[in-house]
Amino acid sequence: MRVFSGSSASLLVGGFLVNVGTFAVYPYLAVVLRDRLGVGMAEVGVVLGAAMLVQFASAPVTAAVAERIGLKRALTGATVLYALGAVAYLTGPVVLGLFLSCGAGALYSPAYRGYLAHSATPEQRPRLVSAGNAASNLGIAVGPVVGAVFLHDPTRLFSMTSVLYATLLVGHAFLRAEAPTERSEPVRRVLRGLARTPFAVTVVTHYIYMQFYQYLSVFVDGRLPTAGYGVIMMGYSLGLAVVQPLAATRVGRLGYPVALAVGFSCLALGMLAFAGGTVVTIAVGVAAISVGTAVLFLKNDLEALAQSTRSATVTFGQQRLAAGLGAFLSGVLGGAVYGWLAAAGVEAVFWLVVAVQCAVLPPLVLRLASRRR
Repeated sequence: MRVFSGSSASLLVGGFLVNVGTFAVYPYLAVVLRDRLGVGMAEVGVVLGAAMLVQFASAPVTAAVAERIGLKRALTGATVLYALGAVAYLTGPVVLGLFLSCGAGALYSPAYRGYLAHSATPEQRPRLVSAGNAASNLGIAVGPVVGAVFLHDPTRLFSMTSVLYATLLVGHAFLRAEAPTERSEPVRRVLRGLARTPFAVTVVTHYIYMQFYQYLSVFVDGRLPTAGYGVIMMGYSLGLAVVQPLAATRVGRLGYPVALAVGFSCLALGMLAFAGGTVVTIAVGVAAISVGTAVLFLKNDLEALAQSTRSATVTFGQQRLAAGLGAFLSGVLGGAVYGWLAAAGVEAVFWLVVAVQCAVLPPLVLRLASRRR
């Protein structure tokens, strides 16, 4: 039985390349913003946090917009924004490029998954949606390596991404338009029926996780070769893509508190390892965080689906909002703390502070949630 149509196969390639372009830049943005703007890490953290809030928090709205204007149009429009963001990076206004790229991601992600699911029969859908996730994760894995090669020549990096997105724009324009579907829930109702406990835990998960993703590149600058850091980050994404499917059944059977204990313990171990500041300890830390996030990302979504009174689409949009709130807090609070400690010459202490939060915040959130119930 044929699973992949021409359009779905083309979109899988597009989803891979979009993430190659995005993650060739994103893991190094803290360094780029610091160097281009000439500001401290506290200011860089605020910019990154606000951009991530735009991308993640708008997910419920952008999903509704994509359904109303059509998924093909949404994909093409998102690719236009990606291209404009790459040009902005190239020509100088790097903050404008960041927000254009985040807006593009907010629109592209739900349209990409919706198009793949829409183009499949019920029997084909699991394989096609899984293939879409695999293509995205592969792009996330390859992107940091590409970015590491060009990091010290940003003009070449942003020229390459501009050409890449221009090419993808042409490719997306030739996608077959999907058949019309029923209208989605009104935007004003997207937050009703919120699964509060997994929503709050997802905020904490991404608050901690994004401190690793946003500030490790600054910490390792001068400690690791840039190419070595790119390979380590590629290993993180590949580990996430492999561990999550293999552990899915066991994670689904675990009680929520047990899964959180496993996941946040791995995150704490990873943060403690980063404080060592060597190639070996950083690689060990990234591996531990890969396992921890594989468990937490999956279990938070499964618990949200179990507790929510809304459809899966609305529930995933709510969870994406939680991820955006966590990323915003990571930028605002994490950037300030990293800046203070870096000014004192004790950057390694930052990872110890984050490790302590891995132990304190999850049980605090669960206790507050149980009291509210």
